[in-house]
Parts: sequence; structure tokens; C-alpha cells
Amino acid sequence: MNKYLLTVTVTALSFAVKAQHGVITAKDYERAEGFMAYNTAQYIDRSGINPNYIDGTDKFWYTVRSQNGTETYLVDPSKKTKTLTTEYKDTPSGQGGGRRFGGGANGVISPDGKKIVFIKDWNLWVRDIATKKETQLTTDGIKDYGYATDNAGWTMSDGPIVRWSPDSKKVATFQQDQRNVSDMYLVTTNVGAPVLKAWKYPLPGDKVIATIRRVIIDVENAKVISLNIPPDTHRATLSDDIASSGTFDDIDWKADGSEMAFLSTSRDHKNEKFRIADATTGAVREIFEETVKTQFESGRGVINWRYLPATKEILWYSERDNWGHMYLYDATTGKLKNQITKGDWLVTRLVKVDEKNRVLYFMGCGREPGNPYFGYFYKIGFDGKGLTLLTPDAGNHTISLSPTSNYFLDTYSTPETPATMAYRDIKGKLVTALEKTDVSRLIARGWKAPIAVSTKGGDGKTDVYGLIFTPTKMDPNKKYPVIDYIYPGPQGGSVGSWSFSASRGDHQALAELGFIVVMIEGTSNPFRSKAFHDMSYGNMAENTLPDQIAAIRTLAKTYPIDTNKVGIWGHSGGGFATAAAMFRYPDFFKVGIAESGNHDNRNYEDDWGERYNGLVENSDYEKQANQNYAKNLKGKLMLAHGMMDNNVPPSNTMLVVDALIKANKSFDLLVFPNSAHGFGAYSPYMMRRRWDYFVQNLLNMEPPKDYLLGGAQQRPRN
Repeated sequence: MNKYLLTVTVTALSFAVKAQHGVITAKDYERAEGFMAYNTAQYIDRSGINPNYIDGTDKFWYTVRSQNGTETYLVDPSKKTKTLTTEYKDTPSGQGGGRRFGGGANGVISPDGKKIVFIKDWNLWVRDIATKKETQLTTDGIKDYGYATDNAGWTMSDGPIVRWSPDSKKVATFQQDQRNVSDMYLVTTNVGAPVLKAWKYPLPGDKVIATIRRVIIDVENAKVISLNIPPDTHRATLSDDIASSGTFDDIDWKADGSEMAFLSTSRDHKNEKFRIADATTGAVREIFEETVKTQFESGRGVINWRYLPATKEILWYSERDNWGHMYLYDATTGKLKNQITKGDWLVTRLVKVDEKNRVLYFMGCGREPGNPYFGYFYKIGFDGKGLTLLTPDAGNHTISLSPTSNYFLDTYSTPETPATMAYRDIKGKLVTALEKTDVSRLIARGWKAPIAVSTKGGDGKTDVYGLIFTPTKMDPNKKYPVIDYIYPGPQGGSVGSWSFSASRGDHQALAELGFIVVMIEGTSNPFRSKAFHDMSYGNMAENTLPDQIAAIRTLAKTYPIDTNKVGIWGHSGGGFATAAAMFRYPDFFKVGIAESGNHDNRNYEDDWGERYNGLVENSDYEKQANQNYAKNLKGKLMLAHGMMDNNVPPSNTMLVVDALIKANKSFDLLVFPNSAHGFGAYSPYMMRRRWDYFVQNLLNMEPPKDYLLGGAQQRPRN
């Protein structure tokens, strides 16, 4: 071929390719960024009631923002009124909340507000708040065998883990034995010698893990009463941290402090022993136990069991009939008296126990028509009779009780419908309507809500649910690349809250750049049946990926999705799932971004893997490890990790890096030298790199160079 003709042809082709690929401009990124929460929040009105109750009564005032400023209302349930007022305009709003370690940065205050316990030199001390006198309560605490020390491997603090007795005279706690537990190491990046961070971090399969020697401390007499049982494993029913409820988990005191009920959880979470300790002698009575095939949980986000010493009964939560329900036990004999709730739905959170009238108030899912993840508020008698729905409006409800528990604030919404707030009496009767969230100003700026979808999972028969985000300005003649955001759990899911949110991360922002974004709540996640939750037990590497693929293919029949251009990303468990998707389904997933992934659960803390996977001797961890499939990579993969990640140590990602290099695979790696698990201040940079990566590799377009995310006010103007 003529050399000149060749040059002209190549030049013409390069222009054609550039024209075909195009560019995404800084203005495009800026417009997309307008859909982030820090930009949408200012256009939402009449949202987020924070009740300020008056002198412990059920009367309260609240302030909301309207298009014209702020408005304050006084709500009086006795008059069934909501009145506009200026009386509280100078009064600080917001009395709710509270910190786990209230009363001091590293202490736990007593119920009567007079004392605070804290840790010093691995021992427990108490300080009289009025006199500031400090008294040492324990004397034999040493390094790695201290009292009330907080270390779940992935989370820790200097605050003590204790549960005060209601009379403020005793605390339940433990001496945590980590003396022969394996260490985890991280080093800082800095000029000069790096700083070594070392802490106790047992791994699945380790012969020695942390244990707790349970004690009760008579605070007034500085006396330690050891419970006469062997040390328990460092385990709890709610999560892999024995303080995840905000206090010492699985403890319930008798009001006079004479008895303490507690649970002992086996290392594999399959066995629960209900025990009652004499707080004076340390004698322990074995009441009953429950053993399950997979793993026991005490509720969804809260611990639902209760000890009722006045009637010598126990309220117990179990999934023994395939659904999470409440049961009533005799605390003297350990025998079941009756099942309280039943049916193909589940109790999620026990809200109130009315012992006098023998009524339970609780949140539940799956009983009402529609989305099974929507929570509703109910009551029922201890005898299982009188089940009553207290929040009849369709949607996902969150409730908060008034100080007397005679009323409750009901807030309900759907992912597509903004929240409505109402005040009801404890029988469910509407007292007064309060507010409806107004997003009209947001809509006027081009915003739209995601679309809730349902389809079949990977087995072709199980219903799965999710959200889909489409560009606000769609071309009816084109198909769009799809980005699958994944968090496989099994302790949570991709969607998270099913309540309304104007901005869910950067999902709509990504859609604005020319993608369709999906979030699919796959099988093996909670808030459904026990069988549903256990679908991937012993094989977490499945990561709900068959459900993701099936859902995307089905949704492509309704939405203009290009199934030849599928991207996926996720963080932590989602990072694990993303790499697994790229390695195990390389012909379907073309572009992936795996952030902070626990790619080999033998390199992640002991309790999480052993809970959802089983003990190492009973489960094939090797078969589930991502690095063993790295050789299958075909598409574009970015790995990201913080080098000071004390939750998922960076060795997890480095194992995959090593395998990819040995397999001669090209990939991208982004490390944050001094970052923890969530990237912190580096998060906007990670987000921008994520946008760039999908724009380049799914849209085949050029992103703006080094766009600065994090709010327009931070960007220099030309």
C-alpha cells in the first residue's frame, strides 16, 4: 500500500475512533455530582422529625424546614393537635441518641448517673462522679488478659464492655484472655521508620481464639464474683462483636441485681446455652439450650430475648420453624410454654415488653402484601393471641416510642415515595398527622427516584428484590451498559434500608454518566426465611452472583440494558464478590472494581467466617478463595485497599495481586497508604477513580482529567 495513503487512512481511522468514543466532560461530572446527598439534601423540605418531649410527657415539639424557612410545631396528644408555635424557636433541638460509653470518653455511666466505670492498666475502676474519688475494682488484670477489654479483631475501643445492674450496684463483665491468640500486623507509610501496629486478631481455624471469663463485680464493695463455669468463647448472638448492641451483649439483669441471665454461644454459633447466675455467689443454673444446623441469631439488628424474673419466664427468639419468631419458656424448668408468633413471616425487632398486660410490641417483615423487606409494627399477647397490625399504611416503617410508651412516632416510606410521619397511640389509632416529606424542589431540578423491582433468583423460582437507577435523560434508541452494585452479606444486602432516600451513594450519579445501575438483594441475605438466609451457608464464594446474573438478564427484557457491557463493584464483602464475579463469570462481567475485599476468609477474623461458613475442618475455605481463580480473568479489574485496614487486612487483596501477576494478567491496583477499611478522607478520590474506570472501560469514553469530587465549593473555578 502507498505509504502516504496508509498515513491518511490511519489518521482518518484515529479521528473516527475518537469521534465514536467521545469524551465525558467536567460539566458532565458536575451534573452527575448534583445527585449526591451533599447536593440533594438542601432541596428536601419537611423531612426528618426529631421529637423534643416536654418533661417526660407525651407532648413534644419539633422543627422542620420548609421552602420559606423553618417552622416549629407543638404536638399535644391529649388534644390531638399539632399547633404552629414560636415558643421553642431558641431552644436547642435534638435530645435523642446517646453514646455507648456515655458519661466519659472511655467510661460507662451507671443507671443512677452517680458512678462511671473505666479501664486503667487492664483493670476495671469506678469513679464517683460527684466526689471524683476513684476505686480500683480488679487487681489481676494484665496485658492480653484484662477486664472488660474490647477487641473483636476488626473493631475495638478503650471503653469497657460492661452491663450495669438496674440498681447501679453491680456490673457484669469479663476477663478477656488473648494471651496466646495470634497477632495481626500493619505498618504506616511515612518518612523514616514505619510504625508497627500489632493487635490480637485470631483467624478461622486457629487453635486458640479469645475467650472470656465471666464475672460480676460488686461495685460498692470492690468484690469480684467469678461465675462457676468455664470461660466462654468470644461470641455473641447478634454479630461478631460481643458489644455490637452498644453494651455487653446477651445479658439481662433482674431489677434488684440479685440475678443475671446470659447466653453462652459456641465457637461455630450452632449452640446457645441459656443460663442464670446468682450475682452474690456466682452459681450458674443451666436453663435450656438450642442447637441449630447452621448458625443461631437472636434477631435482626437487635437482641430479642428477655428474662422475666417476676413471672419466672423467658421470651426467646428462634428460627426453628424456618422463620424468626418469639417463644415463651418457663425459667424454672426450662420447658417451652408456647410459641407466641407464627407464620411465614418474621419478627425482626422486639420493641417493648408489657409484662403487666402480657403483651409484646415488635417490628416484623413479610406478613403484609408487597415487598417482604418492609417493616411493620405489631402487638400480640404472650399467649399468641390478639396479633394486631399497628401501622396499616403500606411502606417501610420506623417507629419510636414516647417517654411513657403510650404513643409512638411512625415514619413510613418506600424507596420511591418520600416519608410520611404520624403520631399514633399504642393501640395504633392515629392521633395526628405530622408531616409529608416534600421533594418538589428536588424534582424541579431533574431528580427522580429509583425504581423498585422484583424478579427471580438464580434458581429460577425464588423471588429477589432490588432497585434500578436509570439516567434522568434517556435516549429511546440506545441500550445502556449496566453497573451492578453488590454487597452479598450474608449479614446484610446490597439495598440496605428500604426506606426512602433521595441519594443512595453515587448510584444515580453514575446513571447520569450513561449507565443503568442495579442493586439486587440476592438470596442468602437476612430478613427472609431461615432457609433463604442459609442458601450459601458453607459456600460464601457464591456471593449471590447467580441471582445477580439472572436478575440483570431478566431486567434487560424491560429496560434498555446492554448485557454485553456489564460492570460490577462493591466494598468489603462486595469487593470479595466483585473479584469472584470477574473470575468465576468472566464472560458475563466485563469490568469490576473490588474495594477492600476479604478475598480469602482464612485471612479475615475468626468469628465472621466461622459463623457463616462453619469451622475450617467442616468447610472448604480453600475452594472459596478468590486468588485460586484469578487466572480466569478476561475483563478489566481494579483492586483497591487501604494499607492500614484493621478490619480486612490488606493481605487479602495482595493474595489476589500475587495470583494475577503469576497468571500474567493485566489489572489495576489502587492503594491508600495510611487508610483504614472505609478509605475515610480518600473516599471522594476513590469515587472519582470508580467513575473514571467505568467511563473508560464500559462507555469507551474519556473522562475529564483529575476531576475533584466532594462538592463544587471545593473546586477552583477558572
